[in-house]
Amino acid sequence: VKVQTWVDGIEDAEFVGVGARFGTTIVSKEKNANQRRLILSDPRDCCSAPKNKLANDVIMVDRGHCKFTTKANYAQAAHASAILIINNQKELYKMVCEPDETDLDIHIPAVMLPQDAGTSLEKMLISNSSVSVQLYSPTRPLVDIAEVFLWLMAVGTILCASYWSAWSAREAAIEQDKLLKVRMS
Repeated sequence: VKVQTWVDGIEDAEFVGVGARFGTTIVSKEKNANQRRLILSDPRDCCSAPKNKLANDVIMVDRGHCKFTTKANYAQAAHASAILIINNQKELYKMVCEPDETDLDIHIPAVMLPQDAGTSLEKMLISNSSVSVQLYSPTRPLVDIAEVFLWLMAVGTILCASYWSAWSAREAAIEQDKLLKVRMS
């Protein structure tokens, strides 16, 4: 999932996150994604109802203290359009439901961003009057051309090495044969 930011209406950084396995699907094209105001959750973990007044805004919350789905439910109930969960590590983590959560009614997208992205977004929010974000999830091609190229390079290298090995073994055999003929004569 790509998260494009704007600060006071001017395009800024773009971050890459992971979408949750619950909630609604995020649009695949940037042109179809809506730009929404970003709000920092109060409380930061969103494990209880946010005190912020939300009007279709994207809420940014810290990971921890409760389930991802609990955070998403509170954000949705507070009228958020999406939830950005900031991980407490540089790596990203898959957001899945707990095994006992069978009846989910989450209709907003949930995205996890790495810790450094959260730090950058928080600085933007603290130092500027207006920060907005746009969430979209570009569709990945079925076959990546780079992977095909790397595979062809690997196969080509193996074929060339095999040919070279066979050719040098043949040359060595011819040389050995010549030496044997010289000794026999």
